[in-house]
Amino acid sequence: MSTARPSSTVPPGKKKAPYPFYLGGLAACSAATITHPLDQSKYRLQTATKKVGLVSTVAKTASEEGIPGLWKGLTATLLRQFTYSITRFAVYEDMKARLAPPGKAAQPSQLALAAATAGAVAGVIGNPAEIVLVRTCSDLNKPLAERYAYRNCIDGLIRIVRDEGASTLFRGLAPNIVRSMVLNICQLASYDTFKAALMTSAGLQDGPVLHFAAGFCAGTFATTMCTPVDVVKSRVQNAAKGADSSVMAVIRTSLAKDGPMVFMRGWTPAWLRLQPQTTLLFLFFERFKVSVSAMRLPAIAGEGGVLG
Repeated sequence: MSTARPSSTVPPGKKKAPYPFYLGGLAACSAATITHPLDQSKYRLQTATKKVGLVSTVAKTASEEGIPGLWKGLTATLLRQFTYSITRFAVYEDMKARLAPPGKAAQPSQLALAAATAGAVAGVIGNPAEIVLVRTCSDLNKPLAERYAYRNCIDGLIRIVRDEGASTLFRGLAPNIVRSMVLNICQLASYDTFKAALMTSAGLQDGPVLHFAAGFCAGTFATTMCTPVDVVKSRVQNAAKGADSSVMAVIRTSLAKDGPMVFMRGWTPAWLRLQPQTTLLFLFFERFKVSVSAMRLPAIAGEGGVLG
């Protein structure tokens, strides 16, 4: 989708107005709603006690829960995006502005630092919703009597606090923060970096072809780097009450039972999810920026980049 900007420019010496902080979260919610069935399958694969495939996982969900079952846990996904993605986009933009020299674009190292900081903050804010999301999506792996069976994300939050204590909402926080930092570097910062490189080396113009190519590179890179951390995080957060859910215990148990390749389990559904999700994320985001710019002429005019 084109990211054509309004023709008006900001008067010299006048600072450009920032885009609304919530645009990133709104774009993430829009993308996640479409890709949720793949997200659900990824979590089910990562928490499964035996090796299963993507197709069989999707087929089992559809046969046992019906087609609507593929969107089970959607409220938890939306809650996570409204907390996690709004935070990461807002902090990333703020950090970019602080780190970049006046009048110059941020360098890759500065983008990585901004993305890592945003990921750390967002990982903390989004952890409670992540717990509910992992448990809801993984329920079909459990016998009926052992399922959490949360009605929605709010019911999940209330029951976790009531039955297990508020501290459970931050179970797996360390691996979640690490994963979030890695994901943001590999997705947000690398998208900006790939986009700039493709414009320079391949001569691509700012538009749908460039966005797709940069999103494809960023999505593949992010999937590969995040999958091992994501597997550990999901297993820690899905652990039953009373079980040893420490990171090292989960790693040792996973290695003993499934071997080292267990940490790449779910790569295919993760890639199939993250690839279109990354592309859709920036597709929606660029469109939202254009819409906001059109309503606020000439206060804001985009410059490219993730939050340009």
